[in-house]
Amino acid sequence: MSIEQLSVMVAGTRTRADERVKRALSRQFALVEWPETPTAAEQLLPRCHFDCVVVEAASAQDPVLAWVDRLRREASPGQLIFVAGPPVADLAAAARLAGAHGCMSLPLDAAALREALNGRVPSAPLAAGRAGRAGAATMVELVGDSMAIRAVRSLVARIAPTPATVLVEGETGTGKELVARLLHQQSGRRGPFVPVNCGAIAPELMESELFGHAKGAFTGAHQLREGLFLAAHGGTLFLDEIGAMRHDLQVKLLRALEEGAIRPVGTDREVPVNARIIASVQPGLALRVADGQFREDLYYRLNVAHVVLPPLRQRPDDVIALAQHFMARAAAEFGMPAVALGPAEAAWLRSRPWPGNVRELRNLVERAVLAGELPGMAPPPAIAEPDAGDAYPLDWTLEQVKEAHMRRVLDAHRGNKSAAARRLGVSRKTLERKLGVDGDAGDE
Repeated sequence: MSIEQLSVMVAGTRTRADERVKRALSRQFALVEWPETPTAAEQLLPRCHFDCVVVEAASAQDPVLAWVDRLRREASPGQLIFVAGPPVADLAAAARLAGAHGCMSLPLDAAALREALNGRVPSAPLAAGRAGRAGAATMVELVGDSMAIRAVRSLVARIAPTPATVLVEGETGTGKELVARLLHQQSGRRGPFVPVNCGAIAPELMESELFGHAKGAFTGAHQLREGLFLAAHGGTLFLDEIGAMRHDLQVKLLRALEEGAIRPVGTDREVPVNARIIASVQPGLALRVADGQFREDLYYRLNVAHVVLPPLRQRPDDVIALAQHFMARAAAEFGMPAVALGPAEAAWLRSRPWPGNVRELRNLVERAVLAGELPGMAPPPAIAEPDAGDAYPLDWTLEQVKEAHMRRVLDAHRGNKSAAARRLGVSRKTLERKLGVDGDAGDE
């Protein structure tokens, strides 16, 4: 990715007030936003990934540093650069602790910012959201070895190098954006990956967000804005939750897809753009098309390639692989030991319905690392210790002791052989063979 393709957020009142800097940055970067407060910045983050976040701070005690530290951990922005009035040295150490990549003096200088970013440009877009917290430019992968996930990986590898639009369908938390990033990663496109949540942007602002606007096009349009289509030029534009898009904007999006050009708000000129479109939807969009709630022509234009992500409850074989993946990542991130996943824990994880899908599993595993145990897992039934009169006779063989212990554990689990086998750390078939019990009774 080149410097000119980066998206930049500049948060701060003094930096925003400098019109000269604003014009210079707007010429040098693909997308520049100027929120005045952390609240305004947080409202922008769900709409678009920013490769660089520039934050103004007054001192090493400025509360904005705590906000930036939380932002770095929860939203994984790209490069973090602080700007401050003199003396900058007083802020530098605190900025590093907050995860900043640099610290610059006010007034912000466009050329100096460009130089600071030079050599730090990611070779692949930084992962937005919690999936990218472990670091910049991480490679995306689909974890799991179920037939369903193998089929998804195979389809992604087949269609990624093509320019075809893709519709990714799946329930919330199944990993639709992950698949979109994987498609971009394997596409060979050199431009950025630009995600936008269609449901998080006010309908009246959506057209300007996508296509840009001319200065003075409407109230509050104080400067030219190129929009997300141009920000994704040469790369991929991911339209998350496309079903939330207003009907009149669906018409304009269809026109942009058909003609390969956009018309910024307030202009009569068309601007050519080369961005691969990937859209995501919840299950049931075809029914909305039939009811007239979503344009049929746009649906078919988006649905050139169709990737369906199954819910986690339909692929229990992937649960443990995902849990171990999230466990290793959370343990490294928090600097805490991983929680062991023995047979009982694995069986409990597989048995859960996972209405929140992979996202719910990831959150549970992260809580487990922090708590030191799987939250919500009921402890196994207690097995009474034998008193002196019930102790195993000293002349028993080891095999007799093993069989007696197996029977006690089976009784404690009320004859449930699967649960007893998990408690003992053996297979159910081994338990049945050792005890000589019927293999058809007492199963879960």
